[in-house]
Amino acid sequence: MRILISNDDGIFAEGINTLARVLSELGEVTVVAPDRNRSGASNSLSLDNPLRIREEGERRISVEGTPTDCVHFALNEWLDERPDVVVTGINHGANLGDDVLYSGTVAAATEGHFLGVPAIAVSLVGDTHFDTAAQVVKHVLLRIETHPLPMNRILNINVPDVPLAELGPWQVTRLGARHRAENMVKAVDPRGKTLYWLGPPGPCQDAGPGTDFYAIEQGSVSVTPLQVDLTAHDALDALQHWVNDQEIK
Repeated sequence: MRILISNDDGIFAEGINTLARVLSELGEVTVVAPDRNRSGASNSLSLDNPLRIREEGERRISVEGTPTDCVHFALNEWLDERPDVVVTGINHGANLGDDVLYSGTVAAATEGHFLGVPAIAVSLVGDTHFDTAAQVVKHVLLRIETHPLPMNRILNINVPDVPLAELGPWQVTRLGARHRAENMVKAVDPRGKTLYWLGPPGPCQDAGPGTDFYAIEQGSVSVTPLQVDLTAHDALDALQHWVNDQEIK
């Protein structure tokens, strides 16, 4: 297999290096990742500045840009051959529920999907057992190799932070939801200027059976299919009637 790996924690993060090491057992791995931590970058592209790159080793490139920049650069410029799959992660921490809207890891996978390559985002719900998450991805890729995915979707995988032998049964899940984020944290810098830190994410709100939050609580791998089309198709007819009623006479 030809595998493109990226992330949002940066090219020197433990998660991406564990993933690259394990997936190298399956074929040719290319790593193109941000030169530093770019968590929370979502789907942002660098439009006002050129991308500066640096070779960090054989088939390893760091990019002074966002996770989306990295995958865009790799697929549209750097790679001579199209990869079979884009894998992003292993993210240091969960990407559950609403997190996917902000996640650079999920965004990098989305860019691969936009550019026509099957894509998987993987996150470890913790910071210890990265090898467990890497083995989960290896299993998924072996499955894809013999049985291609039956739908045009991105897979968002979250893995409990436990040894591989302690994982519960895998669960196919939907995104859960959190309560609103907590208040921002106000502080003052050494020059007396006011500054603000984002507050922590809100606690779980929709976390019952069938959600990604629930699967992780059960010690199971959560596999959530994501679609890029944000259209609320079930609202189209009602909205058309509403628009018709509002037309200027």
